Amino acid sequence: MRIALSPRGARRLIGAVLAVALPTSAMAAPQDRYYERSFVLAANQRCGLFQPQVSAALNAAAWQARGAALRAGANDRELAETARRARARAASTPCDSGDLKLVGGRVRKAFAGWSRTARMTFPGDRSDWIADRAAYARPTWRLVQQSSVGASPIRLGVVGGLDRPDVMTAVVSWHGRPRPTGARIVLRDVAVAPRPWLARELPPQAQRRAVWASSVGAAENELLPSGREAGQAWRFPAVAAEAMGQLDPREAVVVEFVFRDGSVARSTFEAGDFAAGRAFLAMGPV
Repeated sequence: MRIALSPRGARRLIGAVLAVALPTSAMAAPQDRYYERSFVLAANQRCGLFQPQVSAALNAAAWQARGAALRAGANDRELAETARRARARAASTPCDSGDLKLVGGRVRKAFAGWSRTARMTFPGDRSDWIADRAAYARPTWRLVQQSSVGASPIRLGVVGGLDRPDVMTAVVSWHGRPRPTGARIVLRDVAVAPRPWLARELPPQAQRRAVWASSVGAAENELLPSGREAGQAWRFPAVAAEAMGQLDPREAVVVEFVFRDGSVARSTFEAGDFAAGRAFLAMGPV
């Protein structure tokens, strides 16, 4: 037997469509957008509403909404409760509801164009993550943020290509200094310090985690900053990207280069919507 939602429930679902279908819309508060996207994702998981690429697009939109809500002042506990309420509502919504089918159709239509989008910028408070899903045979930046240490430009992010897996990488073009012997990504250790550290710097030493680069080599030309002819590409294990994806978007991430004499050069990045950018890449190449 088909069970329809109440008129109020139907209006709420249509509101969800509007919020989800417009990823950059300001028509709803950030925490409301996170609720709506979490609801549609949960309904999709339960009822199989969408094809994988649309599901991936929704997942990216949910991560983006989460980051916006955190920057607007929400905390992890509030957002966990928001997601719980969204999942509970999805669990009580019949999969054969006509209103849910209407939502599914409108979401599919709304995200049809977005799922074909090759490039997207995920703005931060101070720095942006630039995502690129275009299908390149050569190695290229699929997700990148730029910084520097002194006069040396640094890029941090995900490098990939059609014939190679995505790898967390830092590329640096040194200016007038010896080359380092090691590199590490330093960030909050969420297992030790579960609460975000929002001082725009690293937390105390006891609350930090360092992930060391697993290899280094000459950077391909496509990865170098504009105007640079050579550089180093430091590659990190997969746990580095996983650790960054767990941070609050306002937190700092530092790349440290260690030299033979024990000195350390540091460059600061913003966690930002790194997780949303990775979810965007998960939609696959275009």
